[in-house]
Amino acid sequence: MSSATAICSSAALAICVFIGDHGETARGFDGDVERQQVGLLGDGADHVEHADDGLHVLLQAVERYAATADVLDQRVSMALFVSGLGTFVQAKRIGPIGSGLLCLQGTSFGFLSVILSAGFIIKGRGASEEEILATLFGICFCAAFVEIAFSQFINKLRKVITPVVTGTIICLMGLSLIKVGMTDLAGGYGAPDLGALHHLALGGLVLGTIVLLNRASSQVLRLSAVIIGLTLGFAVAWFTGRVDFANMAEVPLISVPQPFKYGFGFDWIAFVPIAVIFLITPLETAGDLTANSIISKQPVKGPVYMRRIKSGVLADGCNSAVAAMFNSLPMTTFSQNNGVIQLTGVASRHVGFYIAGILVLLGLFPVVGAVLQMMPKPVLGGATLIMFGTVAVAGIKILSETGLHRRNVLIVAISLGLGLGVAGVPDVLSHMPDVLKNIFGSPITIGAFSAIVLNIFLPDENHEVEEDDYDPEAHLHTVLQNRPDDVASDDDSLKTLSRDLDPAARPS
Repeated sequence: MSSATAICSSAALAICVFIGDHGETARGFDGDVERQQVGLLGDGADHVEHADDGLHVLLQAVERYAATADVLDQRVSMALFVSGLGTFVQAKRIGPIGSGLLCLQGTSFGFLSVILSAGFIIKGRGASEEEILATLFGICFCAAFVEIAFSQFINKLRKVITPVVTGTIICLMGLSLIKVGMTDLAGGYGAPDLGALHHLALGGLVLGTIVLLNRASSQVLRLSAVIIGLTLGFAVAWFTGRVDFANMAEVPLISVPQPFKYGFGFDWIAFVPIAVIFLITPLETAGDLTANSIISKQPVKGPVYMRRIKSGVLADGCNSAVAAMFNSLPMTTFSQNNGVIQLTGVASRHVGFYIAGILVLLGLFPVVGAVLQMMPKPVLGGATLIMFGTVAVAGIKILSETGLHRRNVLIVAISLGLGLGVAGVPDVLSHMPDVLKNIFGSPITIGAFSAIVLNIFLPDENHEVEEDDYDPEAHLHTVLQNRPDDVASDDDSLKTLSRDLDPAARPS
């Protein structure tokens, strides 16, 4: 998280402490109106402390093509601005758009690798800085409508894009991003002294601080480990003369949002991999909203729950379209803030209005982006290496919960092999047509394509039996037909008959 946001959040919390207590009120979902305003502000600041993790993603993506400082400052400011707008929409629920939960929106990690690839494709054609940004934001704007459409069919499409597919893709996202984090830790992309000891020491300090704080007994320290690590790394870099404040005087006081500031471009080849990720992030959003509902003591089944999921995913897509319009990267829900809800016990969606207000105000002042831009690469790398690693682990966790039987192992093995193989040996596609080379040159795209096709093609022998479809006689026939001839005697068959006709013994 950025130093500027940390300072603002700390200031807001300090105001809450010195002005008065939070008051006696229900801290859950339904008692939110009674909560004192200063208390709501403090709760909002708690969430803002975790709100801009995704800004590092924005910097990672845009700085590869944007050479000027004002472009980076503007992009970070707009990311904060649209994050505030998106958070307000999710909490307020405007018509059919929004979950109505305390649900923070922020720049998504999941799009980084495909946007980097898309940018390099466009840059390779000789496009200027503004043309690259115009095309990237134009693609993201159009691709957001994939998620908007997906939200209307999320129940049916989840039978195709199953946990084994999403787990594989999320794992590939993290694994492909680790190289980016390690490059920054070693000094940054294009650094002449890449791997120098002073870079590794600074990045190692941030990484080590995060690890040590995660040993703390205090949950607050554990949740703030990344913030503290980045702040400490920034302070050390400052004292050792590695932070340059020379450009701060040129930073404008206020940033005025300008829709499609760089124009509007589009590229079909770059569009495909980004659209694929827009099919995956809704399932992550559904998981985040489910966890949020559980923590907030809201229903996790039935019409109310399904309406929340559908409306929340729809808001995700709409917010991503708005983000692209204001020259920022796609948005998604932040699962980190479910931990804040659990820690504080505050699930009031009215807190979301304060979060939105703080983020919008931060976004209107480019100094936030300027401070983030001054953050040395090894400092960012020490934190993002862990963040990107946790993305991969999240995918592994999903895969472990699916049951890695023979079919799933085959899907995961082939998809990871193709994705990581292309990333490690990009020349394998050198003799293919440019269209296929650019589309399948992304490890996410080829891995997702492989996982989806194999998931449809390979029969699922371990599917669950629905209660309404269960036929004990048919199941018994299947058992007796498939049993080894040299194992079951007549008595064994009778026991099998008795067991399988017993409803209590039905498979689950």
